[in-house]
Amino acid sequence: MGLFAFLDRDHIVAPAGFSRWLVPPAALCIHLCIGEVYAFSVFNLPLTRLIGLKASAPGDWSLVDVGWIFSVAILFLGLASAFTGSWLDRVGPRKAMTAAALCFGGGFLIGALGIEVHNLPLLFLGYGVLGGCGLGIGYISPVRTLITWFPDRPGMATGMAIMGFGGGAMIASPLSVALMHHYATPTSLGVAPTFVTLGIVYAVFMLIGAAIVRVPPPGWRPAGYMPAASTSRLISDHHYEVSTAVRTPQFYLLWAILFLNVTAGIGVLSQASPMIQEMFHGNVTPVAAAGFVGLLSLFNMAGRFFWASVSDYIGRKATYFVFFLLGLVLYASVPSIARAGSIALFVLCYGIILSMYGGGFSTIPAYLKDLFGTSYVGAIHGRLLTAWSAAGVLGPVLVDYIRQYQIAQGVDKADAYSVTMYIMAGLLLIGALCNLAVGPVGTHIRHISAPAE
Repeated sequence: MGLFAFLDRDHIVAPAGFSRWLVPPAALCIHLCIGEVYAFSVFNLPLTRLIGLKASAPGDWSLVDVGWIFSVAILFLGLASAFTGSWLDRVGPRKAMTAAALCFGGGFLIGALGIEVHNLPLLFLGYGVLGGCGLGIGYISPVRTLITWFPDRPGMATGMAIMGFGGGAMIASPLSVALMHHYATPTSLGVAPTFVTLGIVYAVFMLIGAAIVRVPPPGWRPAGYMPAASTSRLISDHHYEVSTAVRTPQFYLLWAILFLNVTAGIGVLSQASPMIQEMFHGNVTPVAAAGFVGLLSLFNMAGRFFWASVSDYIGRKATYFVFFLLGLVLYASVPSIARAGSIALFVLCYGIILSMYGGGFSTIPAYLKDLFGTSYVGAIHGRLLTAWSAAGVLGPVLVDYIRQYQIAQGVDKADAYSVTMYIMAGLLLIGALCNLAVGPVGTHIRHISAPAE
């Protein structure tokens, strides 16, 4: 028996009588921690004032430079998911969650060193690359595990697994601001020690999740569960291998659907704190902006569970039509609402947008399960998350660089986001057309039977 044999799948098979409802807390331990990435925008302005403290000084990093940290983390989230998906299915969730904890926590520590010595590439390497790998490994493992525990409610299961990721910023945003305030001195904004504290705390909680997770025994099914005959043409009776799934047009349509839905929301999340401060200049304080980030996180988290559960009743395709068409209307309305000075309506619109953004993440695994079966959904999901990587780069770049260009052209900061919002509305229209094109996977395509669990 190896030194780390307790991490193996064989050591976490649930005993007879084990309640499947004990597994969601393990998923939440992981996702509430890695969901911190959605609160990273609270660090953006402080990171541009590490030298000047009260205002940016020569030698300080720019907001555009700092904005790339979030994008790099999301890029490596998708890459890690794609390259480790099959490995995760093979080794089981405990080993995967442990690896995620070490990567994510270690990324914070290396990032803290980069902040302390004012070395931006080191911060990118720590939080962006290593931390991003922890994000990707930790993201998909609980999803695959809960789908196997809840075959009767796959949408609800993925909602439970992923809602913590959306809710992580609700905790991380005020916690990060409080820690920076606690560690601040006349010569420091307290960002580096905040990173150290968060890295240690998150690693510990993620390791707790790894310790309590379990997988069902071979052939397990919920009591009284009998797979019902599907009335939807989209739901497949077959289980497609990853190599087969990625050669179908359905996979690439879903890739485009996720990419467009994420691009429209992630740019806002990456700059949520400075955006609301600039669009309502003088009326929103940094503390209130942190509250806005936390509130968006609450909508993001609630939307992941709500919309995924709704999709169990109305179907995944119909749910995505709601995301795209309602989101289009809201994005197109936001500039007028901002010019009218209505902060409450502005916050409500973005709350609904972010609920559908989060719902898109939690609904996509069930969409994949419908089309390609359950057996390889973890690995297929990992490949699909490269769409998140691409969106994690494009979304913030659209917001950051269009804002910068607008300001350079003499546009007031309060109006510098309007063009971006109209672009986001156009992306959602394209997403609706991609969703319309999704049909059932052809039965002539080679498939395999589900292996024993």
